[in-house]
Amino acid sequence: MKDNQKIYGYVRVSSKEQNEDRQLKSMCDFGIPKERTFVDKQSGKDFNRAEYQTLKRMLKDSPGSLLVIHSIDRLGRNYKEITNEWRELTTECNADIKVLDMPLLDTTQYKDLLGTFISDLILQVLSFVAEQERGNIRKRQEEGIAVAKAQGKHLGRPKAEITDKYIIEYTKWKNGEQTATQAMINADMKRNTFYKLAKIMEVERV
Repeated sequence: MKDNQKIYGYVRVSSKEQNEDRQLKSMCDFGIPKERTFVDKQSGKDFNRAEYQTLKRMLKDSPGSLLVIHSIDRLGRNYKEITNEWRELTTECNADIKVLDMPLLDTTQYKDLLGTFISDLILQVLSFVAEQERGNIRKRQEEGIAVAKAQGKHLGRPKAEITDKYIIEYTKWKNGEQTATQAMINADMKRNTFYKLAKIMEVERV
């Protein structure tokens, strides 16, 4: 790494619910300031991620900069996406890339022809492995769902049912003997579920 080389970090998690702290810590430990660390909470299937596109524009404006990522799958979800983005970053943006969890993927260390060949070869192998692992995870999920269905297990949220207790509280509410709020408390039911079942009751009574 050159003394005057600008350094940027990129962090991505697939959804707002996922935690990016581990990736952020690795950027901080490498010495990348927060203002040069770009974070997206979005699936890897979409490359129009706001922070990522801003980062690429900044890399193009600062040729020779270094981009640090925690792992190669932060660039994309499969072999083709990862290798395409890698080549665009290194050629069109003229940036160096360092992958923290795979030290061999560090373009600042391999500038000669042999080094570039080895780095590209490792990239292609790891990209392929990442794609295969993603496919294996999806296959295991599908197999698990199929087994659960075969065993008669219900997947997802349990379906709300009209019970005798609900009918009693619903009837008291409709007869003006209690408020809807009190009926929900007595029936031990959330507001949305209570009214959803109420609509079913009204249809059945028509």
